[in-house]
Amino acid sequence: MKPTILIIDDDTSLRRVLEYNLQEAGYQVIAAADGEEGLRLFSEEAPALVITDMKMPGMDGLQVLKAVKERSPETLVIIITAFGTVDMAVEAMKLGAYDYITKPFNRDELRLTVGKALQFTGLAAENKRLRSQLSDRSDFRTIVGASRQMERVFHIVRKVADSEAAVLITGESGTGKELVARSIHAHSGRRDAPFVAINCAAIPRDLLESELFGHVKGAFTGAVRDKTGKFQLAEGGTLFLDEVGELPLELQPKLLRVLQEKTVEPVGGTTAHKLDVRLVAATNLDMEKALADGVFREDLYYRLSVIPIHLPPLRERPDDIPLLLRYFCAKHGNPQVGFDRQALDTLVKYGWPGNVRELENTVERLLIMRNSDTIAPEDLPDKIRPGFGAPSGTPAVFNLPPEGYSLEQLEREVVVAALERNNWNQTAAARFLRIPRHTLIYRLEKYGITPPEK
Repeated sequence: MKPTILIIDDDTSLRRVLEYNLQEAGYQVIAAADGEEGLRLFSEEAPALVITDMKMPGMDGLQVLKAVKERSPETLVIIITAFGTVDMAVEAMKLGAYDYITKPFNRDELRLTVGKALQFTGLAAENKRLRSQLSDRSDFRTIVGASRQMERVFHIVRKVADSEAAVLITGESGTGKELVARSIHAHSGRRDAPFVAINCAAIPRDLLESELFGHVKGAFTGAVRDKTGKFQLAEGGTLFLDEVGELPLELQPKLLRVLQEKTVEPVGGTTAHKLDVRLVAATNLDMEKALADGVFREDLYYRLSVIPIHLPPLRERPDDIPLLLRYFCAKHGNPQVGFDRQALDTLVKYGWPGNVRELENTVERLLIMRNSDTIAPEDLPDKIRPGFGAPSGTPAVFNLPPEGYSLEQLEREVVVAALERNNWNQTAAARFLRIPRHTLIYRLEKYGITPPEK
């Protein structure tokens, strides 16, 4: 069935001529004698195209055009105007009219203009549909998984993306929390606005407040100019607070106030700025323990975790490992590389304490060091292969002597080893040990551990 066209014209004879010609061309036609009646029919029938005369008593064509565009920006409007008022038709096109025709016009001109308009409408609708399909397929292109756990994550993301609710993503390091945050943004109505990310654990405590909220010139030593904070940089879009569990306790009340009042006041400033920002946060900490230990405010936690999303570690979804292997081989430019059965089984059984990030690093190393396009067990790193160190799936850390060993000494050695492995970066070492940074600092003080002098 052909689309419906609404005609609005106070000239009865011209209105009937338009109806006849368009019905003869196969269109469904509804007609109104003035703007008010036309807008009523527009609301009731939702036509694909509106044809309106420019000069009418009461509501004129420009007013009809504005009202139609306010109610349905996608609906096209054609203006009918007399030869001497073409300048008004041009003004109408500036306001969003698709085209205009001047009186007198013939049947072929009318049908050609209407046909082009409806063809344009169809192409626009098809383009919108294809963009939507592409978005559905591509937004998760960097999050690979077909397991039941990941399908649930995808389902939650699709459900919550278009809401304004705060989201808290939890999971071990390397599980892809920022990728999920970006997918939430990509599926939301804010997708065309900024996505701004900040790692709360990677910025020194005394600079974090300024990074988040901004500062004014002279607010503190070194503040030589005004600085815009991440909240304002994310205006209209999404702010991603990574490692939010590491946020210093003294900054948490200010963050809570920003979320409650939707305003932000720069450090040293006296003027609060209105905010329109969607907040997504992530942490690898056990937040219930952080609440119990008093290192994270309960009211802030519940404000951040309106929608909780938990990312499972890779060891809990081994069925996704073959998919991830293929994906990372293709990502790093070697889609032809495969894995023999024994190597694949070994990789699936390994525990992957570093999760997807560790798996990608391993694949990248294998692609560089491989001897052929088929990865064999002997190509795998020693820590992954059975028979080297601890059993597969259990990373080797130490060997206990038969006479026993001091637990405190063992803990001290593990902490030092983690710091050395991470170039004495406390944040990275805490993440490696899967403990909060403040817990690591307590251990450093307890055992008198200090970094070596450079």
